[in-house]
Amino acid sequence: MRDIVKAFAEGDYDLARGIPRVTQPSKATADHARAYVEDYGETLAELPEETWRSSVSQWMGNHWEVLVDLWTLESGRSDLVLHLLVREDADGFRFEIHLLYVP
Repeated sequence: MRDIVKAFAEGDYDLARGIPRVTQPSKATADHARAYVEDYGETLAELPEETWRSSVSQWMGNHWEVLVDLWTLESGRSDLVLHLLVREDADGFRFEIHLLYVP
């Protein structure tokens, strides 16, 4: 998850660099995330260790739904969250970006 947020903070919402075990988002999902951050008006920061104290996950029967609190350079912890779907396969966990938004 840190690599996803790092890529976003560097402007790579398409994850063109490729991140192992992370499904590349659709163009619509990447464009939505980019637009949401631009509209928010602050600069995404890489995830500090503190984010894990407030981020949450819930088992949905066949996958985890995870909300990761995002941070900005201007404000620290922001209202933004990264919503991920996490599934386990034979090789470990696979991460899929669902949305980036303010709940």
